[in-house]
Amino acid sequence: MGGVFAPDDKDQALNEPLDSPHHAIPTVKLTLGRRLMNYFLTGLVIAGPIGITLYIAWWIIRFIDDMVTPFVPRAMNPSTYLPFEIPGFGLVVAFLTIGLVGFFAANLFGRTLVKFGEAILHRLPMISTLYKALKQIFETVVNQSAKSFREVGLIQYPRPGLWAVVFISTEAKGEMAEKVDGEQIMSVFLPTTPNPTSGFLLYVPRSEIVILDMSIEDAAKLIVSAGLVSPDYRQKTESLAEKPVVPEAETAG
Repeated sequence: MGGVFAPDDKDQALNEPLDSPHHAIPTVKLTLGRRLMNYFLTGLVIAGPIGITLYIAWWIIRFIDDMVTPFVPRAMNPSTYLPFEIPGFGLVVAFLTIGLVGFFAANLFGRTLVKFGEAILHRLPMISTLYKALKQIFETVVNQSAKSFREVGLIQYPRPGLWAVVFISTEAKGEMAEKVDGEQIMSVFLPTTPNPTSGFLLYVPRSEIVILDMSIEDAAKLIVSAGLVSPDYRQKTESLAEKPVVPEAETAG
């Protein structure tokens, strides 16, 4: 009665199968301190990510504002005649400025002006090397953003028997594909924990990569959390199991 058992009744209830109606587990009362700790941890899980996300977003907005606002004329800056600052004004100005640069660069006059400016930069020592490298990086990121890092895989690294998560980039091209004999070679990015933005560029045979079903976002969470946050794979396998399987006899016919 009321979850309280006599010694014999308690042993009998614990020995019952889990699906038996007579099976019951004695309730454990939590102390006040334990309850408060559970409430705190629950609140931390909810408020922590929200607070950190808002802080990072606010820091980015303030950083861009501090860089762009000094270049805005005082007559066009609403903060000069309003009693309060408008956060994000510099971000809007930067977005519009970059859009205008792209608009003017798309026509004939803009392309001519860009080529003239690049010709001057290419004549400057050291500056030309830096400009070429940065331009190639930005063009690669913008043009291949829809194709890069669309698959996640596993490779044996740093020795056979140890597995590491990698982001699959593209098939090796140019000298890499020419100098490496044998099968298809893929370029993969091996991120580090807990910072997935740093890592190693590796060239691995396609046959040695185990393709995973998880998304890039799930793999990033797995790496950042050092394996503590694992994506749910059971739902995917269950969805595949729900599909009807055609018997081999029918397929043969």
